[in-house]
Amino acid sequence: MKKIRKLLEKKNKSKIICLTAYSKNIAEVIDKFTDLILVGDSLGSVLYNYNSTRKVTLNMMIEHTKSVRKGVSKSLLVVDMPYNTYRTRNEALKNCRKVIKETNCDAIKLEGGIKIVPIIKHLVQKKIPVMGHLGILPQSVKGKFKFKGKKPKERDQMIKDAKAIEQAGVFSFVLEGVEKTLSKIITKNSKIPTIGIGASENCDGQILVTDDLIGLTKSKIKFVKEFGNIRKTIRDAVKKYRREVKSLKFPSKKYLY
Repeated sequence: MKKIRKLLEKKNKSKIICLTAYSKNIAEVIDKFTDLILVGDSLGSVLYNYNSTRKVTLNMMIEHTKSVRKGVSKSLLVVDMPYNTYRTRNEALKNCRKVIKETNCDAIKLEGGIKIVPIIKHLVQKKIPVMGHLGILPQSVKGKFKFKGKKPKERDQMIKDAKAIEQAGVFSFVLEGVEKTLSKIITKNSKIPTIGIGASENCDGQILVTDDLIGLTKSKIKFVKEFGNIRKTIRDAVKKYRREVKSLKFPSKKYLY
């Protein structure tokens, strides 16, 4: 696929820009600036206030991706497969085909390392492009997220996981909440792009949740940086609207039939 080839060509050459989107309007705005747009199961906490991504359903992901697809023309569109939708090879294939058919997305993303290698291999053999995800695995975490790569045993396992999923056929993978020297080693050892979120500048690209980036969620996560203050923009617009309605300035003649 042309878009995946373009992404692979950026390895060691140009930083890869990735963001999330859950709707057409946001996708349309960011598509001009991104290489990859992810419809993440993070929509569970961001949009629905769930305390875990485990509550996100396949149908939710499909409906949001349908919307996002309408706003994406340039970027590679990737969709998270939600919790309990890829437990077996047959289940994974059935659900991934359903997502791709109904949304026209470019690829899907799975969380996990060596344990899901048979599933990755099966999907790739069936011509389904797969992106991986290592480090903090939100679908597996219960309680507070803790960064990965501090303990030697943990580091060794993640290096093995990265090698295993690359050999299984993923075209790229996310490193979430990974200690910076470990992310550097994994990125250097890998022939495919690594996309970091809380994994340092050593990765081939970066991803953030767009709602965090624009200051809508007021996230307290260490690796989140606010690049804008959309809450202030919304407040200012609503104040102005309220003021004009109360003073009878809106709707004026211009807005009447």
